[in-house]
Amino acid sequence: MFDRYDVGEQAILVHVDFTDEGEREDLTELKMLVHSAGVDAVDVVTTRRPSPSAKYFIGAGKADEVAALVQATSADLIIFNHALSPSQERNLEQICKCRVIDRTGLILDIFAQRARTHEGKLQVELAQLRHLSTRLIRGWTHLERQKGGIGLRGPGETQLETDRRLLRGRINHILKRLAKVSKQREQGRRARRRVEIPTVSLVGYTNAGKSTLFNRITDAGVYAADQLFATLDPTLRKLDIDDVGPTILADTVGFIRHLPHDLVAAFKATLQETQEAQLLLHVVDVADERLQDNTYQVNLVLDEIDAGEVPVLMVYNKIDLVEDMSPRIERDDDGLPVSVWLSAQQDLGIELLFEALSERLSGTVVEHCLNLPPQLGRVRGVLYGLNCVQQDEYTEQGGWLMTVRMPSADWQRLIKHSPEPIESYICH
Repeated sequence: MFDRYDVGEQAILVHVDFTDEGEREDLTELKMLVHSAGVDAVDVVTTRRPSPSAKYFIGAGKADEVAALVQATSADLIIFNHALSPSQERNLEQICKCRVIDRTGLILDIFAQRARTHEGKLQVELAQLRHLSTRLIRGWTHLERQKGGIGLRGPGETQLETDRRLLRGRINHILKRLAKVSKQREQGRRARRRVEIPTVSLVGYTNAGKSTLFNRITDAGVYAADQLFATLDPTLRKLDIDDVGPTILADTVGFIRHLPHDLVAAFKATLQETQEAQLLLHVVDVADERLQDNTYQVNLVLDEIDAGEVPVLMVYNKIDLVEDMSPRIERDDDGLPVSVWLSAQQDLGIELLFEALSERLSGTVVEHCLNLPPQLGRVRGVLYGLNCVQQDEYTEQGGWLMTVRMPSADWQRLIKHSPEPIESYICH
């Protein structure tokens, strides 16, 4: 039922270089997408146009050229580096006598190959069904006929209407199951908020090195490869950060320019981790010549999913691929870390990232000298449990003289739950 092809097919790539900057796509990126999908590109057709043609997207002459190329190379697939309308796909298939998919269909197929978890598969199926629902008529004009024969004549729905009804039913079924998954995720987030565990979400352009960095600092063993959309299913792991304590780190799907809206809608539950994070780690590949544009595209998607207001720490990755570049932290005028330069692959600058995370997440760190009496031994145990004791000495009265350092949130929580007013034992 899905608009998918088998891995290993031979394809002709079609790329149009538009004069309008907003319509342009990257040919190198298309080749990387095709490679990620496991497709063999036998030839590339490029052309220049001021705007798309209504009938074929490309001109009629260029469409004939692509058709001749299909015959010459025995290709069984044409992949456009742009979003095509259903009628354009149908017209191209009629003239080229082979299957045609656009950039959106290609990305959906890669996602379908990468999905591993139950939720990920549901999200991909939802995106595919929404994409397919606009293309049901393509190549199936005979389905417009109503059913005929004894007992089946008269008014009734066409085969195409039946298919659309079944499609709507399946989409609604998936939406209900995803709503249940979303509710479970929200319960987990509420539990973390109750104990005030901060969440840090990794975001960035696809293939920027997010999963490699995630594995480096969490030992998670998440699949990482030099290909687009290596990660699809979100992974959460716990970190311990100085002056902050337990922190949740979330690895998310990579972004890409002109990310299909069906995908953004389908992955809403997953991207919620990004929306509700206390800090975003925006991972950037410094060795990529499209660095500035990739960063801009990620910011566009963050705005689209209502995460544009979340604080960001830039992480410039792959510095080992650039000459004369060393690990460092860059700070703003207030001394707050705004970017970290590192290499996750070569394990360079990872300790600087932890230092920057500690400063960005800890907020106000309080330090106190406490003179605890013997009856508050339980409080002393709690302080050790918080891993905040800097110094501890016995007093002549049998108590303890302690120096503690912790985030102000932990201090306020300690005051709230302590059986006695701890502030009265602060040394003055």
